[in-house]
Amino acid sequence: MVRGRICRLLVRDVRFPTSLGGHGSDAMREAQREREHKQGELEREKQASCGAGSPMRRWIPGPWDHDLSRRQTLNDCATQHTDPDYSAAYVVLETDAEDGLKGYGLTFTLGKGTEVVVCAVNALAHHVLNKDLRDIVGDFRGFYRQLTSDGQLRWIGPEKGVVHLATAALLNAVWDLWAKQEGKPLWKLLVDMDPRELLSCIDFRYITDVLTEEEAYEILQKGQVGKKEREGQMLMHGYPAYTTSCAWLGYSDDTLKQLCTEALKDGWTRFKVKVGADLQDDIRRCRLIRNMIGPEKTLMMDANQRWDVPEAVEWMSKLAEFKPLWIEEPTSPDDILGHAAISEALVPLGIGIATGEQCHNRVIFKQLLQAKALQFLQIDSCRLGSVNENLSVLLMAKKFEIPVCPHAGGVGLCELVQHLIIFDFISISASLENRMCEYVNHLHEHFRYPVVIKKASYMPPKDAGYSTEMKEESVKKHQYPHGEVWKKLLAAQEN
Repeated sequence: MVRGRICRLLVRDVRFPTSLGGHGSDAMREAQREREHKQGELEREKQASCGAGSPMRRWIPGPWDHDLSRRQTLNDCATQHTDPDYSAAYVVLETDAEDGLKGYGLTFTLGKGTEVVVCAVNALAHHVLNKDLRDIVGDFRGFYRQLTSDGQLRWIGPEKGVVHLATAALLNAVWDLWAKQEGKPLWKLLVDMDPRELLSCIDFRYITDVLTEEEAYEILQKGQVGKKEREGQMLMHGYPAYTTSCAWLGYSDDTLKQLCTEALKDGWTRFKVKVGADLQDDIRRCRLIRNMIGPEKTLMMDANQRWDVPEAVEWMSKLAEFKPLWIEEPTSPDDILGHAAISEALVPLGIGIATGEQCHNRVIFKQLLQAKALQFLQIDSCRLGSVNENLSVLLMAKKFEIPVCPHAGGVGLCELVQHLIIFDFISISASLENRMCEYVNHLHEHFRYPVVIKKASYMPPKDAGYSTEMKEESVKKHQYPHGEVWKKLLAAQEN
């Protein structure tokens, strides 16, 4: 029974200094490091021109420059490489219901900029506070549109960018609270919903030219057949996963070999490698990984938006010998026709196109599908407008018969997206062919209900909610900039 008026909303800036270990390093960030290195050389030349007797300048962090990377105390005026510090704008909703249950939501960020998302959450908070949860879920489509159509905030979207990340964080908290009150994990809440109730959560505006509500209803009705058997299959075997943890660009060859060896021992059969910084280095690393995992294992590649369209085609043509299943984010996530051109060139080589983790909204996914620009669709639980918008994308993917292989990793993305993809298999796609969910073995220890991986598969969560709740001790320690972890790092930086 849904109950309670939302009487309190708290949002915090939580950051983990993951860059200290080189985690999350990809081609775009390596390119940034190269630019910053060159800038540093110029700055050092300026420093030298000050004269040998000039005092050396020390960098002091300003109010907008506090996220740490693989940092060292600076003895010159060089700009340092800023690696990603996995972070989250973390929302907590409280109600006046006697059960004391809280809803937890988040959206994923990379350190600097999290404070901007926090501001956006606070700007949207008046749409949530003092609302009865029953009224929200009773007209979830209307509530979703209210959040995304704020007369003034819509101007800095609409339905994209910081304001949409904030929308995701708020709605993720609402879904967590709803599932907890129903006493079910979120995937089960969705699976047990009547198709009409499920569709009432989706805003079909802007996508009816490819998917009407009646078409979506037909898809869900067909999904009723065999649903109990598929749910049993998930509970027994879990949803297949692939690992990205072995081959970040910042890892040495020795680290890469060690992690691949451990992953193979743990039963992993699907691996993803970051590419795009240097072609010859990519060839060497891909050969190393392919030789380690063997020809029968699945290999994927991820360029993180590094290339122009012709460059993507040329680069991947030279990596085709390593038999990648897909190349992920080969170019700008906004370039639908560019992805279509790359797809047309690479599919004959046996290489599919995967994208989605930075697609703004359902409209971008609609156009990618219309243009036949991707062979693998990657939803993200915190980039789109929470469960509501992801449901529309899952249904469109089913209509176009494109497999969904969610993006995960970061802070909590694995915890959240497992619910969506398990629901997708049980109620929509009914297929595991060419389908898998990303897994990155970072930061799960900070969550109260972390993912459970067995035999390289996500096991369905059993605890009620959306698995979004973090351990309070972790939140306090990593709250930026006044948490214990950041106080120590910033103090060391200044000394």
